[in-house]
Amino acid sequence: MRQHSVIHTPKISDYEELTRVWEASVRATHDFLPDSYIELLRNLVLTRYLDAVMLICTRDRQQRITGFAGVAAGKIEMLFIDPEHRGQGLGKQLLRYAIERLNADELDVNEQNPQALGFYQKQGFEVIGRSEVDGMGQPYPLLHMRLRQSQQRSNHA
Repeated sequence: MRQHSVIHTPKISDYEELTRVWEASVRATHDFLPDSYIELLRNLVLTRYLDAVMLICTRDRQQRITGFAGVAAGKIEMLFIDPEHRGQGLGKQLLRYAIERLNADELDVNEQNPQALGFYQKQGFEVIGRSEVDGMGQPYPLLHMRLRQSQQRSNHA
């Protein structure tokens, strides 16, 4: 987190870069998704999904986006880190900001993405439900997660 200590609000002009980070992250962590589905989702991320959330991001020294999150109605709808910047605390930083400043305490994670599931559990989230399909109705099960009550109290103390 050394050079990533500031959370930024991206602009519409950053959408292409955000989508690049999204795609790189998905390709690195969602090996269960076919290319055709990633392409379909990529277009939706660029044209619809980014506009539907409050966005926050981290940037490197050259002001390139290294990770981002999107929150809507108390739910973290997206959190993606550029694969070259994984393991530097950016996901934790964005997640903490979303919890503490944007009042987010819920999220969904692909059941077939054990790295993300483990990350969220380590950050205090627990599984509260499951869907057989993703938000597009495709057979990629989602786990619904919520921040444990004890974690919520400690974050707001």
